[in-house]
Amino acid sequence: MPNAPVPEPEPGQPHHARQVAESFGSDAERYDRTRPRYPQALVERIVAASPGPDVLDVGAGTGIVARQFQAAGCRVLGVDPDPRMADFARRKGLEVEVATIETWESSGRTFDAVIAGQAWHWVDPVAGAATAAGVLRPGGRLAVFWNVFQPSPDLAEAFAAVYRRVLPDSPFPRGAMPGLDSYSAFFIKAAEGIGKAGAFGDPEQWRFDWDRAYHRDEWLDVVPTFGGHSQFPAAALEELLAGIGRAIDAVGGSFTMRYTAVVVTAARTVTA
Repeated sequence: MPNAPVPEPEPGQPHHARQVAESFGSDAERYDRTRPRYPQALVERIVAASPGPDVLDVGAGTGIVARQFQAAGCRVLGVDPDPRMADFARRKGLEVEVATIETWESSGRTFDAVIAGQAWHWVDPVAGAATAAGVLRPGGRLAVFWNVFQPSPDLAEAFAAVYRRVLPDSPFPRGAMPGLDSYSAFFIKAAEGIGKAGAFGDPEQWRFDWDRAYHRDEWLDVVPTFGGHSQFPAAALEELLAGIGRAIDAVGGSFTMRYTAVVVTAARTVTA
């Protein structure tokens, strides 16, 4: 078996793992096609809690989140460190600047909301919150959020068994879908970073539960977009997908994924 690729790190300090953080653009079209969107209620609540329509999207990627906020009437500027993702988003009509948020230059621009979908764990939580504080208008809102996969216990174990068999030395002994318990480390780090920035009210958590049905081939299209998977040897990824496909076939060829979208958010309360 070839050496395992650089892994997606355990919750804690993933923003240091730049090789993984900036690997998603290797197949930007697949990422945009397959990654789940966010509940409309989540978008609407953030928009309603913000003082205006100007939004900065951190880790904008292919523009999945930005397009949802545009559809809700917002003007969105994206920032992403991967030029491949930025190029894709621009082809979709979005304005995106290439930088990490920690090094991005605002050039005096200000916003009513700073958002990040499935990206804030790749950001230094203190530096990111401080940057957000510096560009938010008084009363503006920082809102960072994640979709958390929650497969049924039986299917989660079937998927994990494939990872253990195909990639025994990989960092995914429980599969590639950490649940709410694992994601809670991201939520805590985000809230701590907001607190340390010293310019926000108390952070809140908002939760939105939703479901999506997947056929076998739809799910197999998603799997290669998970963090670290683009660095697996091609033969190992092929064997992994075959094993996951058999696990889905065993439950009838389709399944329903439960998602929980969690927002960590706070309002800017101190003027610069």
